[in-house]
Amino acid sequence: MEMLKYTVRPGNTLYAIAQFFGTTPQDIANANGLIPPYMIYPGQELILPVEDIRSPRYYVVRPGDTVINIADRYGLELENILALNNLENPNIIYPGQILRLTR
Repeated sequence: MEMLKYTVRPGNTLYAIAQFFGTTPQDIANANGLIPPYMIYPGQELILPVEDIRSPRYYVVRPGDTVINIADRYGLELENILALNNLENPNIIYPGQILRLTR
């Protein structure tokens, strides 16, 4: 099992985060010492216990992201992300930009 760090965004729920990353709300709660009613808040960092990191189809760029670290995070090829998004320079992305990661 792998442990990922995830920063909670506005509108996130423990259930939705668990579904997206292929784990359970209870496993996330246990990994982070959360007690019922399992309240989470934007900006909170959670540790996510996951079996297999699935690549999302799209990704919203966050501050500090680079195309290289996004590719590494999901085990994708840099060249594929660049081609899917018509990016000529991998160093020019901005927070809030939506990148396509897979077809």
